[in-house]
Amino acid sequence: MLDAGFFSALLLIITINIVLSGDNAVVIAIACRKLTPAHRKKAIFWATGLAIIVRILATALAVYLLKIPYLYLIGGLILVWISYKLLLEDDGEEQISASDSLVQAVKTIVIADVMMGLDNVLAIAGAAGGDLVLIILGLVISIPIMVFGSQLILKAMERLPWLVYIGSGILAWAAAKMIFEEKVVKHWVEGLSGVETAIKIAIVAAVLVLGFIQRKRSGGSKPAEQA
Repeated sequence: MLDAGFFSALLLIITINIVLSGDNAVVIAIACRKLTPAHRKKAIFWATGLAIIVRILATALAVYLLKIPYLYLIGGLILVWISYKLLLEDDGEEQISASDSLVQAVKTIVIADVMMGLDNVLAIAGAAGGDLVLIILGLVISIPIMVFGSQLILKAMERLPWLVYIGSGILAWAAAKMIFEEKVVKHWVEGLSGVETAIKIAIVAAVLVLGFIQRKRSGGSKPAEQA
């Protein structure tokens, strides 16, 4: 554990986590934005902890995960749905991802983190060379980065609520990228110049437009219900 190779591999894993943790911080921030300050801390703590544990297990089983058919396609579609649901506000009786539900927020963060973490898992597995100690150390060291980053984004969203659209757009773009990493989808658009980019942009636009329309409808129905 004290040789140069171990530390260089650890540094590489930490770098991978830093580069790929931006989307995760956005998920945490959006999912927790409606919680009370006390519940935010609990949600961030539990969700980040559970997500790290799941990532460690997934990284250890990365070789087997690659054999699951349509893994990236399914993960991307789930992430598209999450990016849309995170745009919505609490409309009263319906419990949605950004509602005042600690359990729901934790669940949303963990699921989204697992979906987005597929690339992260595979990259870390390759960098660690199958060394589980390296994997665990790299992920544990990256925890403060995700927690600190999500808190900064949360504070920004409190001052600038429209930032939620940017955050949701980032997640939708990550989802679109994941979908096109599926071999079947990649083969379908192979040789078609610009089609992949156009579809990715269309996915992001659809999420943002539908989310905007639904938020407007929810906002317009509340005054009528209160009256």
